[in-house]
Amino acid sequence: MKKLSLDELGRISVDEFKASQKIGVCLVLDNLRSLHNVGSSFRTADAFRIEKIYLTGITGTPPHREIQKTALGATESVAWEHVEHTADAVQALKQQGYTIVVVEQTSASVPLHTFQPDKTAKYALVFGNEVNGVSDEAVALADLALEIPQEGTKHSLNVSVCLGIVVWELFKKLTL
Repeated sequence: MKKLSLDELGRISVDEFKASQKIGVCLVLDNLRSLHNVGSSFRTADAFRIEKIYLTGITGTPPHREIQKTALGATESVAWEHVEHTADAVQALKQQGYTIVVVEQTSASVPLHTFQPDKTAKYALVFGNEVNGVSDEAVALADLALEIPQEGTKHSLNVSVCLGIVVWELFKKLTL
């Protein structure tokens, strides 16, 4: 075994990424405070060919040094848009035929590992604020709530960690 060099990784260019087939998933970042979490979200979106990221409310937008620090250039490859109100972004996505999925602990949450996505559907995953979670307005508009089962004392994950787990799980189920 040997570690692969950058040349051996088979990276595609930004233009090739933009022209590539995406997985029918977009992200809605609902009032994220941490610019590092925003940057990490871009990097995860790039890794798994997410269609687009909607940055809502107070969520920081590129270009910003703190976003770039964790995005490592993914703000150039992944399509994004800022929308002032999360509910407006969610309603627009719903009208475009997306299934709205809030990633939140609710009275009707489905455990992530049991969720079987429809490979012909489009999904908008809504991730919430680091303190308050997904906004009540977004929860009210959702078609489904997913949660990652947890057994520790916190029952909480950093939003960028949560996003990575959920996106990877959907990527696997939609493509592999």
